Amino acid sequence: MAGHLRAGRTMTRARMPLTQTLVKDALKEWAVTIDALDRGTQVLLLRKGGIHEKEFKLEHDEFLLYPSFEHQKANLLKPEYLPDLARVLAPWGGELPKGPLPAVTFTLFCHATDVIEVTEAEAVDALSPLYIWTPEYAQSRHYWRPKKPLEIILVRAYRLAQPITVPVSEYFAGCKSWVDLPDAVDLGELTPCLDDATYAVETAKVKAALGV
Repeated sequence: MAGHLRAGRTMTRARMPLTQTLVKDALKEWAVTIDALDRGTQVLLLRKGGIHEKEFKLEHDEFLLYPSFEHQKANLLKPEYLPDLARVLAPWGGELPKGPLPAVTFTLFCHATDVIEVTEAEAVDALSPLYIWTPEYAQSRHYWRPKKPLEIILVRAYRLAQPITVPVSEYFAGCKSWVDLPDAVDLGELTPCLDDATYAVETAKVKAALGV
């Protein structure tokens, strides 16, 4: 039960107006997860860092979401979200892209409002109704580097009026969390994917599930 979970550090980021109009910081995330944030299906990210990182650090409160396609497979998603994966992969005939893509297109900008560290596997299961992945896959993120806490990041997602496409460089490749774009891009007009009241309700569900 959520009331018996022991969440670790809870850090609330300032809920202030967005401070950036130009941005170079991008966080890699599965394209299908970005789609879920866009549609308001979930408001959280689970992070521990990539293969080549000792740990994940939330280096920026505000960032673009960089859609990645590596590793996302149908058997790692709950059945009801398989159509979403098919839609994301439609440009490649429903399959994962073969080889590196020549460009990356950004559609969402995020403001991290809260970070909750958890160390108990039960916490990941308690959150299951609030994410698109299978509980088994979410647990695999928890058990990756078991001595490190799993960070639950609550993000307010904003839709860019005009998607931004940037050529992919060799620096972007690899299993890492953060990408520093070579040039700052203009965010333009932003529209929140969820209104204030709905975002407050959804984040409250996460905190209630964790007992914080």
